[in-house]
Amino acid sequence: MSEEVQTLVGGLRAVELYYRPIKESSSGNTAFYQSQTRLNTPGLGTLTPENYRDVAEITNQCVALFELEVVQAHETIKKFIERDVLFEWVSVYMPAEYLRDIRAERNLLEYCSRFEVHTNKICFALSSKILEEQDGSASAVLRNLRNRGFHFMLMGFGSDSCPMMKLSEFNVDYVMLSPEVTHFLGRSERSDGAVKSIIDFVTELDATPIADGVSSSRQVEQLFSFGCNYCAGPLPGKYVAERFIRRKKDE
Repeated sequence: MSEEVQTLVGGLRAVELYYRPIKESSSGNTAFYQSQTRLNTPGLGTLTPENYRDVAEITNQCVALFELEVVQAHETIKKFIERDVLFEWVSVYMPAEYLRDIRAERNLLEYCSRFEVHTNKICFALSSKILEEQDGSASAVLRNLRNRGFHFMLMGFGSDSCPMMKLSEFNVDYVMLSPEVTHFLGRSERSDGAVKSIIDFVTELDATPIADGVSSSRQVEQLFSFGCNYCAGPLPGKYVAERFIRRKKDE
């Protein structure tokens, strides 16, 4: 672990993961938990990913941060299992730089062994920027990790800046659609047709689509009719600290 990243800042963890549910539309139950990292800093207070992630990836600080994040995700999974929380996996953001590290597979397997967490309980969330990769090394490591049981989810798919056709080169398990895609619903027949086409494109590449930015039951129903059975956003639930997540009595 890099010495440049403090594990504690002012008595708080340097990074703290918050979690939101990704729900299955057909049942209404939580299927997965997506994490979001809050970075506690000595001078700037608490930062959310949009305020620090680009800089962290330019300076390569992202790898040291990821090591802290992945440890905390494993700890959360252990706690969820102890509380009988029902979930298939918990996600943690993985920087593209980590997929270029030849030690990535060995290190991640060691984390799972240390915390006694099965690889299929972890899903690594990737920025759509990874689609800009040219040399194929990241895609190869991703494939090896999937063979070990880890899941991968590409985020922000369908946004204006996303090179959609490059998805065919990255064999991910899940594709989280950009909130921009969800916001097109209901504008016109043509916009609805475009949303359905994106969902069909993802499905035809053997990935499972997840809609983000979902705020109404009408959107859930329409997305489900288009073949998207998982959703995240204001309606399914906001990000909360791990300690607030408990199994519901009726589950």
